Amino acid sequence: MLVLNGCPVLRVASVGTAAPGPRIDNATLGRRMGLGPALGQWAEAFIGTRFRHLAVDLESGEPRFSLADLGETAGRRALAAAGLEPSDVDVMVMGTAMPDMLMPTTVNVIADRLGIDQVPTYQLQSGCSGAVQALSLAASLLLSGGHRTALVLGGDVSAKLVDPDMDAAALPPAQLVNLLLFGDGAGALVLSTDPSPGPALRAVFTRLVGLGREPGQTLDWYGASRRFDGPPVSEDYKAIEEAVPVLAAESAEELLDGLEWKHGDLSYVLPPQLSGRMTARIRERMGMPEAREVSCVEETGNNGNALVFFQLERLLSRLASGDRAVGVAIESSKWIKSGFALEAV
Repeated sequence: MLVLNGCPVLRVASVGTAAPGPRIDNATLGRRMGLGPALGQWAEAFIGTRFRHLAVDLESGEPRFSLADLGETAGRRALAAAGLEPSDVDVMVMGTAMPDMLMPTTVNVIADRLGIDQVPTYQLQSGCSGAVQALSLAASLLLSGGHRTALVLGGDVSAKLVDPDMDAAALPPAQLVNLLLFGDGAGALVLSTDPSPGPALRAVFTRLVGLGREPGQTLDWYGASRRFDGPPVSEDYKAIEEAVPVLAAESAEELLDGLEWKHGDLSYVLPPQLSGRMTARIRERMGMPEAREVSCVEETGNNGNALVFFQLERLLSRLASGDRAVGVAIESSKWIKSGFALEAV
């Protein structure tokens, strides 16, 4: 774990997010998939996610937004909120599980659109912990002394993997749940060594804990010369239900122990955001009832590596001097724990 107490202060100067198109509720999704009101009722009872944003037109199935589109918007918003120009950025890091294409990397497409050049850029391939992995790498690069301002991005566009003309009624529950869980989006934050009103990053870590464990989720890449009979996305939802609350609690405790913070020191907690119902289970396992929860998944859907940024955007508007917060993200494809701690000073 990278503990930054006593190190040069790194501040989250700003956060920007982008969600594609209008919100889509469960009833609308149920009608489009030919499942009627039953889907919405099932979603409310077992998933707890009410809305999501999709990068495709739900009626035609035509793509409307790419990840680069969303990342560009989020990046511009983050830079504007920090009062910075693209020329002020001297390193970019992005985490995503679903880049627009293998090459060029999405982070470089976004850099080009923003007018950023002559700087190091990195794109990390990961599930829901990718945003924290990107934050960790950016923090290490800034602490090395060679950079002052990092633009950290994360996001996913999963709607491109969904066939709007599929026979949803014939899908097994393990595949049907993906139609309800996931949404699309992107986020960005400015991490800087310069003084700013933003909170200080006190710790960040990521750790693979998947040795000998079966993947909780798989995402296939379909090429022209390789076709599969199975679905492009599949997951062991039961395994995720069992493992994520435990891993989230372990991650939060590791952060607190590393910083020598107590439960009562926390003002806010940003839990993993698989779904509305899962968030409630995770919070119960994590404990820390005195810390206020910052969640968004019921309104945004699980938009993967964008979720941390949507949570942070809500957090920054609430922080007061002296407030402390921890955030946790768990990657279930091959099981990665990750987390970070912030303090408003």
